[in-house]
Amino acid sequence: MSRKSSHPQILRNRQRGQAMVEYSILNWLLVVALVLGLTVRIIPGSNPADLRKSVLELFLSGYVTYFNSFFFVLSLPFP
Repeated sequence: MSRKSSHPQILRNRQRGQAMVEYSILNWLLVVALVLGLTVRIIPGSNPADLRKSVLELFLSGYVTYFNSFFFVLSLPFP
């Protein structure tokens, strides 16, 4: 009798453990890449006030502009 056929539950648990370790490592790498990517300072266009902003700050300022445009359109006096 082979060892593989006598203990299928043990082998299945080992495979699940390996998958969980791989999943954890990949998630950790993605989180680190996201944090490092968002904290990198970039130099945008011609506005000197925005010279040193991170990617996250630029996304948030773009979102505020997008959101404010809805308020502008909704406050127009046209019916």
